[in-house]
Amino acid sequence: MRTWISSRPALIGLYLAAVLGLSVGVWVYGYVQALDQVAARGRSDLELAADRLVTQLQRYREFAVLMARHPTLELLHTVGDRAVAEAVLLAAADKTGTLTALYADARGQVLASSTGDVPPDLAQSPHFLRALQGALGVSLGIRNGQRTFSFAAPNFGATGKVRGVLVAVVDVVELEQDWRGTLPTVYFTDADGQIFITNRSELLFWKPAGDGAMEAPDLARYDVALQRLGGHEIWLQDWSPYVPQRALYLSTPLPVIEMEGGALIDVTPARRLAALQAAVVVAVCLFLGALLFLTTERRRALALANIVLEERVAARTRALSATNTALRREVREREEAEAALRQAQTELVQAGKLSALGQMSAGISHELNQPLMAIRSYAENGVAFLDRQRPEKAGEALGRISEMAQRMARIIRNLRAFARQESAPVTRVDLGRVLQSAVELTETRREQAAVDLVWQRPEAPLWVRGGDVRLGQVFVNLITNAADAMEGGARRRLEIGIVTSAHTLVTFRDSGPGIEEPDRIFDPFYTTKAVGGGDGMGLGLSISYGLVQSFGGTILGANAAGGGAVFTVALEPWAEEVAA
Repeated sequence: MRTWISSRPALIGLYLAAVLGLSVGVWVYGYVQALDQVAARGRSDLELAADRLVTQLQRYREFAVLMARHPTLELLHTVGDRAVAEAVLLAAADKTGTLTALYADARGQVLASSTGDVPPDLAQSPHFLRALQGALGVSLGIRNGQRTFSFAAPNFGATGKVRGVLVAVVDVVELEQDWRGTLPTVYFTDADGQIFITNRSELLFWKPAGDGAMEAPDLARYDVALQRLGGHEIWLQDWSPYVPQRALYLSTPLPVIEMEGGALIDVTPARRLAALQAAVVVAVCLFLGALLFLTTERRRALALANIVLEERVAARTRALSATNTALRREVREREEAEAALRQAQTELVQAGKLSALGQMSAGISHELNQPLMAIRSYAENGVAFLDRQRPEKAGEALGRISEMAQRMARIIRNLRAFARQESAPVTRVDLGRVLQSAVELTETRREQAAVDLVWQRPEAPLWVRGGDVRLGQVFVNLITNAADAMEGGARRRLEIGIVTSAHTLVTFRDSGPGIEEPDRIFDPFYTTKAVGGGDGMGLGLSISYGLVQSFGGTILGANAAGGGAVFTVALEPWAEEVAA
């Protein structure tokens, strides 16, 4: 115990020294990481400023190149009017913001000028000499106390030699107006390293003085201390209140305008962030150290707290288990309810079909009775023709009997298909065949109601996604409802049409009184028929709506523009890739 007490100050000192070393390491690491982010943002700002400057100068460069071939200026070499040419140059300079635009011959003699300001050493200027060589000349300069940027574009004669040069002089101050005082400290130097363009006016015309120092126009010397950290170059200087004293230096060459861009990015935020990270690490380490000293004293309290916590966790686990059991039971009950609902829906669909068959029973009996009576009559006639030795007439009677039998077979086949309880998945269905079957099933009901049907079955199969029986039930319901709606009306006409587009549309348009409440037409048990009349409970359209939705389609009901109601069934066309 005494040994531990005597060594405790040493352990504390060693721990504090380790914390100090760790904080320094964290500060350096955080500082370098923050400098990477500052450099990325600063380089983006520098590139933005450089692009803005180059873009602004590009306008004057294009002006010089295009204006050099102006017809009015070319005439100055022969019989051109100088006044007219100067007016053209003045108008063009005003439109583009050019300070001065002049045109000279190959000897340097000015033939026209927008302002009358002619530099005395034009023929010896670098940009003019460069243009005489057939290239675009660029140079910096100071005229009448103004910083200028000059472009010289050659004009080639018929022989291919330069016979004239157009010089466009740009005022640098106008270029700086858009970004002066914005962004970090940004400047652009000429070939000698002199600052010629900047958003900090106090740095104008500064140039390197050796040993990393800078020299102002008044010959004042400003020293710069360099630091390198993590591949970054940091300048420590005291140039201006508007230039950060500790700044990250970035540069980029601009060969297009023969300049180099530089930026000084303030690193104070990076140092502040690194210091904050180091402070957090120190705080965490001191906090953890304090916890280490208090661990022994609080061990018993933690053990008791752990026991209480385990009891609470056990109680909570029991509660969660009970809740989980209840949820499983509820899920099972809901699944059973959904299964019962699906079964009820299936039975309801079948009941709707049987109800429709019951309503059509009288007509079906009539449809079957007629062929039977005809078969009996043709059979008697056939026997009589055979007795009279007229086999050709007997053959005709037998042919008619075969036709009547086929008609009865078709009626029975349609009835059996309609009454069948279909549970197969969605398959390929011939829409024309299903519609024709529904028309034949409802023929007697339409004849009873004296309905004039307008319907033309498509010549080729029209494949849609659905089910033969279920889709046929939908069409039978719609035709039967239309006949019921038109019963008692003066004009009874039902039109069935098919339109093919993104979806295949089947329309049923009747000449009845229309729909009173279109929004409720597909609600269960909604009907406009007399209560207790035996015409149904208002489930036909609701069942049809569910059947069409099970095919991935829709059904809509609305009042037609010229009177009556129109029901539209939209079905998805069958595609082989969908089936695959």
